[in-house]
Parts: sequence; structure tokens; C-alpha cells
Amino acid sequence: MPELPEVEVTRRGFADRIAGGVVTALRVGKPLRWALEVDPDSLVGRTVVSVRRRGKYLLIDLDAGLLLVHLGMSGSLRFAPALPEPGPHDHFDMTTTRGTLRLNDPRRFGAVIHVESEEAPLARKLLGGLGMEPLDDAFDVERFHEGLRRRRAPIKQVLLAGDVVVGVGNIYASEALFLAGIRPTVPAARISRPRAVRLHAAVREVLARAVEAGGSTLRDFSHIDGQAGHFQLQAMVYGRAGEPCRQCGAPIRLLRQGQRSTYFCANCQKP
Repeated sequence: MPELPEVEVTRRGFADRIAGGVVTALRVGKPLRWALEVDPDSLVGRTVVSVRRRGKYLLIDLDAGLLLVHLGMSGSLRFAPALPEPGPHDHFDMTTTRGTLRLNDPRRFGAVIHVESEEAPLARKLLGGLGMEPLDDAFDVERFHEGLRRRRAPIKQVLLAGDVVVGVGNIYASEALFLAGIRPTVPAARISRPRAVRLHAAVREVLARAVEAGGSTLRDFSHIDGQAGHFQLQAMVYGRAGEPCRQCGAPIRLLRQGQRSTYFCANCQKP
């Protein structure tokens, strides 16, 4: 599933290229997780002003309103001056004077939604409960620790929930907890301030490295130009059950938390 690094890599791949483009046509294919909410023809003539990101949502600002784009479980975007005829999994095309943006989503859990503003009820429903942005300067360690102290669930699940800090998906939660030396089963409320400081730094470092590596490609994700991400090749624990820890040599362990696979080193990560 595309997480924050994959979405940020996607944004960087086309944001500057599409900015200033005027929408000349819009095609909607099979239904996605949420409807577009407007007549596609009503967006023809709109100008793309900018492309931002909030958590795992891309926000495409138009000169009137904006599009919220979510890649779902298996989605990816392409942007090019011209694209071939849409295939069976190409469910959204927005053609502009700068090129065409296309959403490919085999499982159709993604979405492209038009809202009048971020204050619109649907936008607030989707974005309002998101936590701090981990790559922003506003990602405050004191607020982070305070958020953890209010949660009794295991720290791995709190990171995934997205209401304390947003966008730390399954791969990156496992990797950040390893870097911070924290066992994924530790209740969040029990994490001391020094450990919270280490985890705060680890989250930022892991996500920043993932963005630089182009994200992770496990199944479907690819960049805006079709290239794969490579962070998974750097993983210290994720996907390495039974293999020796790169730090101490002990076998990496696997457990299930909330239907998700968790990888950790019992020697390097303390309860």
C-alpha cells in the first residue's frame, strides 16, 4: 500500500510539471472507493495551481476548488505529455495543457474527489483527524510524546493509527522502531521522554531516507514515470523474518499485530 514516502515521491514527480496547466478534458472510468462528486465536464477550463500532500492524500489545488487524490491499496499515478489509450485498470485521466495525469488502480480502493475547499464537510471528514506531519518542522517532539502518553495500545499500532503522527505505514513503523531500539509491543503510554525523543528522530530519518530512495515497491507501486522504489532493499528488519539482524546477528522475528506483519529484533529492541 502506498504510504507517505511513496505519495511524496509521486507528488515531487509531477507537481512542478502540471502547475499552470489548464484542464482540457477529464475521463472517469470504473467507480473508485469514493465518487468524484461533480460532473467531470465542470472541471474543464480550470487551472492547476499547485500540488500538496497531507498524510497519504495528494491535494491538487485548482483555481476553484481542489482534488483529493488517494492511491488506495494498489494505485499509482502517471504524468506525461501524452499517454497511450487507457487500459482496464486506468480509472481516471485529467488532461491538461501541460500533460495528462492518470490514476491506475487494479483494486480500485483509491479515489479522486472534488471539494470546494479543505473546509468542506467531506474534506474535513477525510483530513481532519490526521496527526502531525513527520517531515515538517512542526513535528514537535513534546506533542509527540504527549500523544503517546494518552494511548495504551502497543506503540506499533499507535504509529499506524495516524492520529498522533501521520503517514508512518507498516514498513516504516517497523524500521523506525528498530532504529529507536523500541520493541513494537511496548504500550505507547509507557514510553519515556528519552525514548520518545529517539523515536521521533527515527521516524523522521526513516521517512526521509525512504523518500530519497524513491519509496518502497513491494507489489504495485511505481513512480510517476513508472520506475520502482528501492527503500525495501535497505530494510533492517521489514520482510527479513528468520534472517540475521544486520546489527547483532540474532534472527529477525515476525509477529502479527492488528492483522499486520511486524518485524523486529528481540536483542536490539528493548521492551
